[in-house]
Amino acid sequence: MRGESEEMIDLLRDKVAELGLTNTVKVIKTGCFGFCEEGPIIKIKPDNIIYVKVKFSDVDEIFEQHVLRGHIVERLLSVDPETQETYKEDKALGFYKKQYRIVLRNCGFINPEDITEYIAVRGYEALAIVVSENTPEEVIEVIKKSQLRGRGGGGFPTGLKWELTAKHRRSDKYIICNADEGDPGAFMDRSVLEGDPHTILEAMAIAGYAIGASTGIIYIRAEYPLAIHRLEVAIKQAKEYGFLGDNIFESGFNFNIEIRLGAGAFVCGEETALINSLQGMRGEPTKKPPFPSEAGYKNMPTSVNNVETFANIPPIILNGPEWFSSIGTENSKGTKVFALAGKINNIGLVEVPMGTTLQEIVFDIGGGIIDGKKFKAVQTGGPSGGVITGDNLDTPIDYESLRSIGSMMGSGGMIILDEEDDMVAICKFYLDFSREESCGKCTPCRIGTTRMFEILERLINFEGTPEDLETLEDLAINIKNSSLCGLGQSAPNPVLSTLEYFREEYEAYAYRTKKTSYQIIGDKCIGCTKCSKVCPVDCITGSIKKVHIIDEEDCIACGACYTACPVDAIIKP
Repeated sequence: MRGESEEMIDLLRDKVAELGLTNTVKVIKTGCFGFCEEGPIIKIKPDNIIYVKVKFSDVDEIFEQHVLRGHIVERLLSVDPETQETYKEDKALGFYKKQYRIVLRNCGFINPEDITEYIAVRGYEALAIVVSENTPEEVIEVIKKSQLRGRGGGGFPTGLKWELTAKHRRSDKYIICNADEGDPGAFMDRSVLEGDPHTILEAMAIAGYAIGASTGIIYIRAEYPLAIHRLEVAIKQAKEYGFLGDNIFESGFNFNIEIRLGAGAFVCGEETALINSLQGMRGEPTKKPPFPSEAGYKNMPTSVNNVETFANIPPIILNGPEWFSSIGTENSKGTKVFALAGKINNIGLVEVPMGTTLQEIVFDIGGGIIDGKKFKAVQTGGPSGGVITGDNLDTPIDYESLRSIGSMMGSGGMIILDEEDDMVAICKFYLDFSREESCGKCTPCRIGTTRMFEILERLINFEGTPEDLETLEDLAINIKNSSLCGLGQSAPNPVLSTLEYFREEYEAYAYRTKKTSYQIIGDKCIGCTKCSKVCPVDCITGSIKKVHIIDEEDCIACGACYTACPVDAIIKP
């Protein structure tokens, strides 16, 4: 089924032909530019002008003014949400200004369905160097020196994972690309596969050479039809050019890649559950050890890395491990791709050096909160992560820093929340997702997440009690400590972090029943302000010596005002 983007491309090509510009103007279909909020996007090169929110009716003007006369169409330029000024060069866009693109280096730049364009940007050069000039041990050493950590969430050192797999002398070994991106609001892997599929194939071949594998498998969810199509095209082209198959670069190294489709189970993002699914079994995690590096797919040594991890490999080989390790923080090297979504002006895909602060991502790159509302929190790591409040906006983005404030890097989803978002409702949404996606193998995750969800549902419906908060917290801690795999162990994270930073919102539900509120008797109130001073949710208004009023919508019926009132002007609900 053809989409509007295909129709736009056809319209542009027809216009080129109509104006007789086929020898001087070329229309290139690319992957995602990352600036999702401003799409559809047309980039004019070599002028480096980006036109945003382009409509079919804009095409004639773009050709008549810019292509033929060199005049910029000002109304199609991106506008700064704060200053309302237009950006005339893409390098000046606030969205791109603080980004450093390694993983996304080719997305939006090359035609992902034309291997010659990938070759033109040094594509498959890293593979040629590796198989022609390096031993497998040397390749692993390069990756170890780069200090690249897995971008799938856990942050395990990639070079060490390859080394552990390589040391097992078995007849068959496997490289698996985990493209089962399942976090709500996350689309990093999808964009890389759609915009630069050859970089994943090249990286997998390099990994195969390093560990001694001749087969690679891309496990991708069936909901990504465009990514699957472009991978199929890329594999076919790579085989035709001799970059996959037998005797690659006449080195004697053989490597082939196949695609397997997943049904979209979140738990299959966990490597052992993914491997089970590949083998035709239920997508359930297994106990570790043994780890996949020892006994994985078909009980053979297997290295599982995600899309973003692989996308870093060719640049590391070409530029050297020292170059990569010079980017980022002491323990978190390189860059990280995030999918910005939620209440933010610049929704899209961003790639920043590790160590960039949340303040920079939300307000410099993201353009701040929609409609000028107040920032409340950011949810990182999807349903497995926690919330980060305004007090921690200066926290640098790296594995250790996020963990220290109760959140996690995760795969890279970043949901921005504003002052109107209800944190209890947000938690209920994530927990509902986690319990639905539980494979059901272990009791803490299967039963525990359901019990937690039920408590949140009671609270939301004003049917909960203060004791529910203690039960909720105890359940969360026990599930975190006793679940079999990462899904269950991290499912309580949103609850634990919001209980820590937004406990008053839970209490607002726990201490209140439907249509109940304390009330102030007007002719008794002396305006002493004692009630407003002790109110934990600031729902009492009034000035000195004036009658005070309790906002019934916000009152949590805690009784603090009733106790504080010296003249019995407050009555119970």
